[in-house]
Amino acid sequence: MAKSSLVIVESPAKAKTIGKYLGPGYQVKACMGHLRDLPKSTLSVDIENNFEPNYRPIKGKEDIINDLKKSAKASELVYLATDPDREGEAISWHLKELLGLSDEKARRVTFNEITKRVVNESIAQPREIDQSLVDAQQARRILDRIVGYQLSPLLWKKIRSGLSAGRVQSVATRMVCDREHEIAAFQPQEYWSIEADLERVDPALLVGRRVGQFGCEALVKDRRAFCRLYPELTVDRVSLEDIMVFTVKGDVQ
Repeated sequence: MAKSSLVIVESPAKAKTIGKYLGPGYQVKACMGHLRDLPKSTLSVDIENNFEPNYRPIKGKEDIINDLKKSAKASELVYLATDPDREGEAISWHLKELLGLSDEKARRVTFNEITKRVVNESIAQPREIDQSLVDAQQARRILDRIVGYQLSPLLWKKIRSGLSAGRVQSVATRMVCDREHEIAAFQPQEYWSIEADLERVDPALLVGRRVGQFGCEALVKDRRAFCRLYPELTVDRVSLEDIMVFTVKGDVQ
């Protein structure tokens, strides 16, 4: 007698419907979400070893795990049909690792809708597990654990017990605080905006404008300062007497 194939989904309701669509050659079972995770009793992330996670089977799900292992062993192929998102991809990867499935035996399928046509088309076109999606989920999970376990005790001490520090809010708060410290430490400087009428020298020059830390007196009395402001003008073409400053604006930035 030929072996049947095992299809693993997350929801028992989906398992019942999909089982009707696939027929007697397939056994459809639900994993009820994650079966493996970081234990709550410890940090479970080896920060000194490239942030290696220490996954363990979730307590209370031993019966589901044993049943799936037994069914997977008796099946020719195992279709990992968890949800079509980052979390679902990670659940499929954990299932593959937890059940000890080889690459040849494991098949990844997704259902964008639960209809007979889509279910059968997806089963006919399996793919490999998308490791990029799995790594993205792992990065989120590991950051959650590191930030939550190392920063939450500070909230308990400073605010009140029971609060949990999130990976996004905590970083955003730090950025806001750093910016406020920069604003508080800022030293204002005076700047001048200077416009000179150069049309008397050469109509083609029109009006020149520069903004910098050169005061009006420096422009009028210091030839070197003028040359720094207007490097495109040579001394032969323009003299200080030819310049009439008509707008001087001071500002603090």
